Amino acid sequence: MPYQRHVEIAQQRAAHKGAGVKAFSVAAADDDGGEDPEEIAEQAEQYAEARSAPGVVAPGAYTAAWQALQSMPVTAGGWQHTTNRPYDSDDPRYRDINSNSSGGAGRVTGRITGLAADNSGYVYAGAANGGVWRSSVGGGHWQPIADKLPSPSTGDLRLDGKGRLWYATGEANTGATGFVGSGVYVLRDPRHGSFSTRDRVGGTELESTVIRSLRIFGGTVWAATNHGAYSHSVTNLSGPWKREFAPNPDFLPGGAQAADPNAPYKNIINDFAADPKDPSKVIIAAGWRSGDTYNGFYTRVGGAWQRTTLAGDIASDAADVGAVTFAAAADGSKYYAIEQSPTQLATNPDSALQGIYVSKSGSPFGPWTLSADYKKLAASGSALTDPGYMPGIQAWYNQFLQVDPTDPNHVYLGLEEVFESVNGGTSWRVPGPYWNFGFPCWSIDPSKQTGDCFQTTHADQHAVAIGSYHGQKYVVVGDDGGAYRRPLRGIVDTGGHARDWTSLNDGSMDVLQYYSVGVGRDRNGAAVSGGLQDNGQSVLRPGDKVMGSNFGGDGGDTIVDPANGCNVAAEYVYLAVSVTNNCAVNDGAWSTDPSKATTYSVAPADNATSEARFIAPLTQDPRNSKLWIAGGRHVWLNTKGYAIRSGADWTSLFDLGAGHTATAVAVSGGTVYAGWCGPCNNQGFTRGIAVGRTDGTGWHQLTLPVDGTLPNRYVAGFDVDSANPNHLVVAINGFSRRWTEGPGAGIGHVFESRDGGATWTDISTNLPDIPADSVKYVAGGGLVAATDNAVFYRAAHSRTWYVLGRGIPTTTTMELRTDPTGRYLYAATHGRGIWSFDLNQLRRH
Repeated sequence: MPYQRHVEIAQQRAAHKGAGVKAFSVAAADDDGGEDPEEIAEQAEQYAEARSAPGVVAPGAYTAAWQALQSMPVTAGGWQHTTNRPYDSDDPRYRDINSNSSGGAGRVTGRITGLAADNSGYVYAGAANGGVWRSSVGGGHWQPIADKLPSPSTGDLRLDGKGRLWYATGEANTGATGFVGSGVYVLRDPRHGSFSTRDRVGGTELESTVIRSLRIFGGTVWAATNHGAYSHSVTNLSGPWKREFAPNPDFLPGGAQAADPNAPYKNIINDFAADPKDPSKVIIAAGWRSGDTYNGFYTRVGGAWQRTTLAGDIASDAADVGAVTFAAAADGSKYYAIEQSPTQLATNPDSALQGIYVSKSGSPFGPWTLSADYKKLAASGSALTDPGYMPGIQAWYNQFLQVDPTDPNHVYLGLEEVFESVNGGTSWRVPGPYWNFGFPCWSIDPSKQTGDCFQTTHADQHAVAIGSYHGQKYVVVGDDGGAYRRPLRGIVDTGGHARDWTSLNDGSMDVLQYYSVGVGRDRNGAAVSGGLQDNGQSVLRPGDKVMGSNFGGDGGDTIVDPANGCNVAAEYVYLAVSVTNNCAVNDGAWSTDPSKATTYSVAPADNATSEARFIAPLTQDPRNSKLWIAGGRHVWLNTKGYAIRSGADWTSLFDLGAGHTATAVAVSGGTVYAGWCGPCNNQGFTRGIAVGRTDGTGWHQLTLPVDGTLPNRYVAGFDVDSANPNHLVVAINGFSRRWTEGPGAGIGHVFESRDGGATWTDISTNLPDIPADSVKYVAGGGLVAATDNAVFYRAAHSRTWYVLGRGIPTTTTMELRTDPTGRYLYAATHGRGIWSFDLNQLRRH
């Protein structure tokens, strides 16, 4: 989040200490939509809802969609990669009030959730929704090696004793990620080969799951999934996975209670540990981060899995066992563990961490000794020392552990920050602080780049690996900003902060996770902006060799003035909208003279009342950039365009109703459409569409069919015919009735209305059954649809969909926008950056 808001939130949370995290609202934290520690989980749950409500996704869905995609016809033309260059989060050009520039993270990319490394310089990085990448030089100069797989979402990466690379798909950092996987794959020659669908281990047993961890004990590999614990032979890769243990099998797909709204949280496995003297003695760490009666540790007794109490300080009761990560010393002399506590999450505004533990016997059964709690970690050089936001505040999201293979007392720990101990956990230091803000060395002065502080990592740690190149050992960490490397035994300053981090985000691995894209004229060319998961907003102006970041934190929806690419409105989260008229170019002068800030907070009122979704919709009339529409509980209108200076300048056009929140908005010719959901989860899922005029007249809820003709699934996006505001198309998310069940779930993904939404026609025809995210009319009357796997095109007066062009990798495309000329189509992908397509290539269609 932006530094200024982080401080405000910590102060507000400290004032509410004792009230409990659950009672502390986002609005109470920050009227501009500041981040609460539950935000990341809420974001993930909303993405899961969009793809599964009103049911759960059944195994086989992604394989079926992928197979259908392979047989699709393809149009002429190819995509061009727009963001294939470094992205500098510390760019000195953009140090306005809402920026994090000068924080010290340097060059960044998207979230890295899996890492593996060998002793010959090969590093493998798995991105949250960008597949697997290989470097042969210790990081950097990356090459993609998993683009032929149906799922680019990474759960874990492991190298086994034979040098094979195991790839678990389906990110599981929150236990409710929106992007499930298609199983586990093994690449026999990772130094030279690439993954293919033939490399999958087993069948569809692990499809539509998330996998938090892979562990190899002896001749068995274990997979920690949200459908239970699975195992497979390491030597014989044929045959299905065996489900070893599911705490609550009735809640699994096909079970008697599968329709229960809490079913997705009833069988979560987080990690495994094994006795180094007998790898058949395995401990399963199970549990939902927010707590459940099944949370705890399990081991096999007489062939049956039974709850067990680990010896020593570590908690084993259901109330205090949430997300857990284990790490063993190579010589078997020590075991380490991170334990997140549901009780702490619910009651402690400072941290959700139960503790860091070490078993000095080397046995995961204990006895375990408390190595550190959040207060000890905060006092070890952390940047998170303010009450209300301290180490482990997001311990259910941020965890890694890695023991130096040559020294059992040397261990790396990842929470929001990177910690290190060289004495077996007796003491800790923070080589990778959250950021440099607040330290005596920090300065916003661009002439000092990041002041006198050294490069740090991006915040929110997820993955770690130790390797070497030319005899030099190093550690690589993966976080919400990409991958960073330092010598395994690096140099620190007097505060324990590393002086030797290297960003490995050189632009060759573009796994940036965009929610949005906007394009406007600038310098005889076009400026391209986009909002990103935890990487603010990027801006790429003509002539730039490096992208800059002009807004910090999460970057949600964005709009750009077609006539002036430096007129930008950017959402943080929950409709916390800010506007700038100069691309937010600022040298930091606002820090001493507030009047020199060139970014203005203009959030509609739904931001303050927490009545907007995490990423809420924002758009402008394609024919009038002074007319904006935003959606929360209400449909909001701004008629001042980029001259807006206050949230009070918004007018409420329509109240969607208590508990209803907008998921998509569109406006053209004075007519506005707003799609909404509420409840948005599986329990009573309801969607709707409201329509009215910008002058406030004619507003009403459309009467939508209940028979599935227009499915009772998530309304993801609209586009309106510029010549006829009663002619529109809508993108429907989720899978069709075959894969997700619920009242009115229906079939189809793209629907058309020619009478203002009174009646609808399914125009999906030959589209694969894959969630649709965005639709866009383009020059010549053609229609483009963006989905979770590919972008498709249908020519005017045609019924046949084609894959649009070649070259764009498999990932989720969240938004489609055209440039001011209408010639170039831009696709914001949530995992592989921004791509453009010259629509003149479609003349034959």
